[in-house]
Amino acid sequence: EHPHFQLLSIDITDYTLLRSYFPEDTDVIVHLAAKAGVRPSIDQPLQYQKTNVLGTQHLLEIARDRHISQFVFGSSSSVYGVNDNVPWKESDPVLLPISPYASSKVAGELLGHVYTHLHDIRFIALRFFTVYGPRQRPDLAIHRFFRMIKQGQPIPVFGDGQTVRDYTFISDIVAGIQAAIHFTDTNFEIINLGNHRTVSLSRLIEEIEKVAGQKALIKRLPLQPGDVPKTYADISKARQLLGYDPKTDLLTGLQSFHQWYKSHSV
Repeated sequence: EHPHFQLLSIDITDYTLLRSYFPEDTDVIVHLAAKAGVRPSIDQPLQYQKTNVLGTQHLLEIARDRHISQFVFGSSSSVYGVNDNVPWKESDPVLLPISPYASSKVAGELLGHVYTHLHDIRFIALRFFTVYGPRQRPDLAIHRFFRMIKQGQPIPVFGDGQTVRDYTFISDIVAGIQAAIHFTDTNFEIINLGNHRTVSLSRLIEEIEKVAGQKALIKRLPLQPGDVPKTYADISKARQLLGYDPKTDLLTGLQSFHQWYKSHSV
């Protein structure tokens, strides 16, 4: 209902339609439109390539055509692949992604560098680390685990539960995005947005059990192709350039999600 808000449902792979509807007076593009998820990308690689790579190029073309000088791109921690050199720094090589989703995000970052070099568009790529919180996608682990525990269904655990993730609460991610919108010091940056804390899958389930007040039934399954054993963000660059300071610990974040889930589940 805000007078400055407008929702347009547009396929970013349709350049003609996208260009015809795109607002003329745009100052910044924050590009979060993508096909997300590592595992589904293995079954649908062409769709991920089309949406995440071609769609990104379309938006960069809009920026070039409309002289929009600020472009913030939602990238992913998955670009690091299997990297034992933790915590992950933005200077680490990302030339060996292990899923179509990850490769599409690497391609988006590279396209951004091209448009910065050729067209003087400021491109800020934000590598998100396992974002969770209210309104999280229902196919992601935290949302699925709460739902399945509540329904008395066994939750799938791939491997021995020792994989670790850097879980980052949505409000911290949003604060990082807002800071990137106003960043003007340099023309091209890649910046991690994580929590700089790792949590094992087993511990995550234990914390969810505490918040849900129920024990989980566990279904052990083999490790999935495309999954990495760990993610862990070095956020020193985000602190320095964006003043980024994640404030939400895992238990607080899970409690916030649970409150939302209880009010929205059928």
